[in-house]
Order: sequence, then structure tokens, then C-alpha cells
Amino acid sequence: MTKEVLVYSTATCPYCQKLKEYLKKNNLNFTNYDVSSDQEKLEEMKEKSGQMGVPVIDIDGEIIKGFDQERLNQVLGI
Repeated sequence: MTKEVLVYSTATCPYCQKLKEYLKKNNLNFTNYDVSSDQEKLEEMKEKSGQMGVPVIDIDGEIIKGFDQERLNQVLGI
């Protein structure tokens, strides 16, 4: 079953870039929201994570803060 992966990031964040490269490398589809230019998605991210830091990843409602590869592997079954 395919999981819905939402990424809240900014264009200048190095960990956001690493995260997106990691998802692409593992052939995972994801929707990216640039919270530096999308105020609505910034508010959504803050509501979900309780923080301003990026990246924030929402995998089927499970929130992961930061590029935590071990946790991502666990949640995504990689």
C-alpha cells in the first residue's frame, strides 16, 4: 500500500534537500510544500508539528520532525 508523504520544507534548507533526495532515491512519491512562500501550509505545518523548523514530514498522519533517516526507514518500511 502506498503511503501519503507530505514534506514541509524551504528551498534553502540543506536537510530538506537531503530528505527529498532520499525520498527520490527510494522511488517514493511525495508532495512538497515550500512553507517560505505558502503561509497556509506554514500554519498547517506548525499545527501538526508544534514547531517552525523544517523539514517536517507527514506520512499518513505520522509526523517526523527533521531528517531522521532511521525513523523514516521504520515508518516507510524501507
